[in-house]
Amino acid sequence: MAGHLPVMLREVLDLLAPQRGGHFLDGTFGGGGHSRAILEASPEVKLTALDRDPDAALRAQHLGEEFGNRFNFYHLEFSQLQTLTEHDYAGALFDLGVSSFQLDEAARGFSFGKPAPTDMRMDPSTGISAADFLETAPEAELAHAVRDLGEEKAWRRVCRAIIEARGTGKLARTDALATLVASAIPQRGGKPSRIHPATRTFQGIRMAVNDELGVLERMLPAAFERLAPGGVLAIITFHSLEDRPVKRFFNHLAGRPEHAGDSRPQDERTKLAELLTRRPLTPSEDELTANPRSRSAKVRAVRKLPAVGELQPA
Repeated sequence: MAGHLPVMLREVLDLLAPQRGGHFLDGTFGGGGHSRAILEASPEVKLTALDRDPDAALRAQHLGEEFGNRFNFYHLEFSQLQTLTEHDYAGALFDLGVSSFQLDEAARGFSFGKPAPTDMRMDPSTGISAADFLETAPEAELAHAVRDLGEEKAWRRVCRAIIEARGTGKLARTDALATLVASAIPQRGGKPSRIHPATRTFQGIRMAVNDELGVLERMLPAAFERLAPGGVLAIITFHSLEDRPVKRFFNHLAGRPEHAGDSRPQDERTKLAELLTRRPLTPSEDELTANPRSRSAKVRAVRKLPAVGELQPA
């Protein structure tokens, strides 16, 4: 299926160069498309894959049967890298966001287009569901999810509608929640929006329930620390809230200003890596045609310099 194509595969393989062999890390196994391509690049490749989604473990079994001891899978959230004893990866890849398998499985509750319980957890065995979050979150946490993570301009109206709907059952199902959110957002003149009015709110709720930005912030230094000298760290993001901390962290590693207000002199910076992507790579027209879900994808990558010192906090 087109929705299950690995995003920006050609660009990822160009950056990681697995044809030279080595031990690689796929921190977001998903459907295994990136993992398979890396393993197929050379018989000298070994690969460790992680995913916090228990369904991914079932999909990983097929690669284990095909590639034997060249492939290992761990049911882990990628911010738990520090629990692995493995180091010196030749390359590490993280494809952020929701996998197409999660979007396409209605029961997971990620998509309002398919009626289902409002769950949205990437690992349904831990944490609280999105429905429970909506029923119980303090108003400030709800506002953070809708306003800051969802970037919904009508966040006050949406939050008020959610709070008023508590205890009615309207928050328990994705279709009812989407209708509730859409009714809270004022209709504007002109052409109708290309996206459903509930899209941003669903994004914010999902990100809050899964602590996606917190997980990302914890993962970045742990992944870089586990690279071998010369190893490449590549990150695929799908919106600015993910891309911004990756860009800042990579600039930090490269000894560059991390943001517009960073005016520290160069002698206060330490260069631990070189940028392989001064600007993020984006999908080709051919990929956009074959896989429309890739339209907002960006890839950034850095290469760890030889004989670097200890990573200083950003």
